[in-house]
Amino acid sequence: MLFNSLPFLIFFIVVTCLYFALPHKWRWLLLLAASCYFYMAFVPVYILILGFTIVIDYFAGIFIEKNYGKKRKLFLIFSLIANIGVLAIFKYYNFLNDNLSLLLGSFGLKNEFPYLSILLPIGLSFHTFQAMSYTIEVYRGKQQAERHFGIYALYVMFYPQLVAGPIERPQNLIHQFREKHDFDYDRITSGLRLMAWGLFKKIAIADRFAILVDMVYKHPDRYNSLSLIIATVFFSFQIFCDFSGYSDMAIGAARVMGFRLMKNFDKPYQSQSVHEFWKRWHISLSSWFKDYLYIPLGGNRVSIPRWYLNLFIVFLVSGLWHGANWTFIIWGALHGFYLIFALVTKNIRAKVFPFRIPVLSAALTFALIAFAWIFFRAKDVDTAFYIAGHIFTGLPDLLSNIIAHKPVLESMGVPKGSLFFSFLLIILLETVHYIQRKTDITAHFLAQPLYVRWAVYYTLVITMLLLGVFEDRQFIYFQF
Repeated sequence: MLFNSLPFLIFFIVVTCLYFALPHKWRWLLLLAASCYFYMAFVPVYILILGFTIVIDYFAGIFIEKNYGKKRKLFLIFSLIANIGVLAIFKYYNFLNDNLSLLLGSFGLKNEFPYLSILLPIGLSFHTFQAMSYTIEVYRGKQQAERHFGIYALYVMFYPQLVAGPIERPQNLIHQFREKHDFDYDRITSGLRLMAWGLFKKIAIADRFAILVDMVYKHPDRYNSLSLIIATVFFSFQIFCDFSGYSDMAIGAARVMGFRLMKNFDKPYQSQSVHEFWKRWHISLSSWFKDYLYIPLGGNRVSIPRWYLNLFIVFLVSGLWHGANWTFIIWGALHGFYLIFALVTKNIRAKVFPFRIPVLSAALTFALIAFAWIFFRAKDVDTAFYIAGHIFTGLPDLLSNIIAHKPVLESMGVPKGSLFFSFLLIILLETVHYIQRKTDITAHFLAQPLYVRWAVYYTLVITMLLLGVFEDRQFIYFQF
């Protein structure tokens, strides 16, 4: 059940109305049943996998809290193995098997392990990481073990953020299921506005850009350098609007009912360094890796070479988390290289460029991020390296054609007006982000007369109807 679909709209309205109509003591049961239905709308049988890990982690949390010393650690390890094991089987088994076959084949040997014909459960990496954070926090003594099985199951399965986050921590979310949330008009309209903005980003920007991106990345050898550059830039904004659009809708849907989910994006393409980008992009995952992998590895409290290694390991794992493909691993490695290179050259760059020009820093950062997105988007390593190797090679010829007034965009098969309008959408998006940095745009909007606010609402709806791509396109991060 996609957020950008009519069935979800009906589901959301029904569940929300029932939520406020029911007595507080039964609301958790409604949300749990609704979340089960929401998840089963994709592939019903996979709820058994989710149920398996929920049962394991529920009892593991209780046993971790009750025991001391080695027993306490053993229950944590058992829980982590169960969660990582499910990920390994469903997400990485065939990938590892493929690479084992290649390795053995190079020595003339045959791989006897069978391949599994299984589909990846939707959102598996998200709810697995959320479940792991629970047992780790109980082990660290920062969270009490949850005795109410239904409440714990709801923590893992809460439908707004079940399949693509934000990846919540138990300290932030579990206690909210026990709080009574009254009907609050201002809070509800705030949540609905956020959902509308997220839906706009998804269907009017992300899905529109996806048409050109899919076309170029499917057959990159048919397109010139300018086409590859435009498609890569468009994908950078496609994936942002797709994922942040989902996050906005998830946070907004939860807010309508009174739940507070963490912020997941903060104007990432206005970052002035890759380090800053990762403080603004997929914040819930970045903080997860920081707390549960980077710091346990030693963080920056180790020797400099080990510090660099820790950073590189985190980004390699982050790449692998996104998908069982070498393209994702290379994408993660690139970001690890970016950060380490920035640290190594920090003093040199400070001497050569004593003054930072924010616009240039942001542009360079975006260029680096966009280049890395090539490996994230390409279907395989060969395609990614082809695009990376040809994205700039044809620029001299393109420049000559532009000077000679020869056509350069016709090969894309997209009308110039459509391209121009797409760039206007990018400018609109980043202008909104810039204004948000300078002022509280929501407060300013609410201070306007009622007719102005409703005019904006109608304009947004009409714009979505006119420009939206209504194909029920799945959100990109559902595959992770």
